[in-house]
Amino acid sequence: MLLLWVSVVAASALAAPDPGAGGQRKGAARVWPVAPNVVLVVSDSFDGRLTFYPGSQVVKLPFINFMKARGTSFLNAYTNSPICCPSRAAIWSGLFTHLTESWNNFKGLDPNYTTWMDIMEKHGYRTQKFGKLDYTSGHHSISNRVEAWTRDVAFLLRQEGRPMVNLIPKKTKVRVMEKDWKNTDKAVNWLRKEASNNTQPFVLYLGLNLPHPYPSPSSGENFGSSTFHTSLHWLNKVSYDAIKIPKWLPLSEMHPIDYYSSYTKNCTGKFTEKEIKNIRAFYYAMCAETDAMLGEIILALRRLDLLENTIVMFTSDHGELAMEHRQFYKMSMYEASAHVPLLMMGPGIKANLQVPTVVSLVDIYPTMLEFKVTSVKINSKIGPVGQYVLFHLCLISKIHGL
Repeated sequence: MLLLWVSVVAASALAAPDPGAGGQRKGAARVWPVAPNVVLVVSDSFDGRLTFYPGSQVVKLPFINFMKARGTSFLNAYTNSPICCPSRAAIWSGLFTHLTESWNNFKGLDPNYTTWMDIMEKHGYRTQKFGKLDYTSGHHSISNRVEAWTRDVAFLLRQEGRPMVNLIPKKTKVRVMEKDWKNTDKAVNWLRKEASNNTQPFVLYLGLNLPHPYPSPSSGENFGSSTFHTSLHWLNKVSYDAIKIPKWLPLSEMHPIDYYSSYTKNCTGKFTEKEIKNIRAFYYAMCAETDAMLGEIILALRRLDLLENTIVMFTSDHGELAMEHRQFYKMSMYEASAHVPLLMMGPGIKANLQVPTVVSLVDIYPTMLEFKVTSVKINSKIGPVGQYVLFHLCLISKIHGL
């Protein structure tokens, strides 16, 4: 398992000059004089390629760009499983999918599983969660509970609703995904009323539904979430001319697994180039709205004078195909589905640094503990995190003479 913080240190060390005559160590791991606050914002279905060039040219994401300028972005961050519950089980447990045995949206972690937040709370952090979690068994939906026990071929071959777009024709409509905005408001209010008036360091988690597509009940009894829904306000943030139309293989030449996925997602029919481009444009607009919610948290931290002592992290459970490979949704290890954003900023985090090292969502668990807790035995399947961190820090020190 690779610690994200170690990746930052390694990249910094490689970029840093040799130590000066005074013997000051450059690029070494940060030792915080005061335990930093930590905020983790996890979106749903955010394509990580939008956070760096050339994907970043297609939609305006000012707060993600703010994090990139003030912190570190991981260019090759991936989900451990491109499905909601399994990927979130990895985030909260630090375990790979074959260890959590979370194969679908019904099976996740036991509700009593010790997460990184539980450990941080035990070691003096004040903790709070708002919004989408989806990492425990049976939490996602009743239908997934039924599907977990009735997976035969006839059941699997039912089709979702055909992907479509739905526009609110108002430039003044900002809060499209109202549920997410309400949870964002709750997080901001908690920061204002609770976190800013307490001497304890805090950990705040905010889970967003966006930019996951919306439900499509008009598609019939087997409807899924196939509607890309936004307003003119967010659509105006998209550079329509920069949107690329993905190339598709003829149906007869598709791999059977891809054909199966395309069929169950109702994407084997005819789509015009305009339809495909609109689906992608609306998806990017939904990402812009997600960015604005992240921005509300960042702005609140700044207004409350908390930003300078707070580690802010942004990621997603998986990406979104948005009609690449003749599919939408996720459930694929293609780049659009598996590549996730991962950005960090705050005290001790190198500014304007891009790390090419391959990392994944399981690395969030030990990274969280490194902010304050080292030498904690997390789980026999992972090993003692403190020892693993020290091993890498020693290795970096030897290589670079730090």
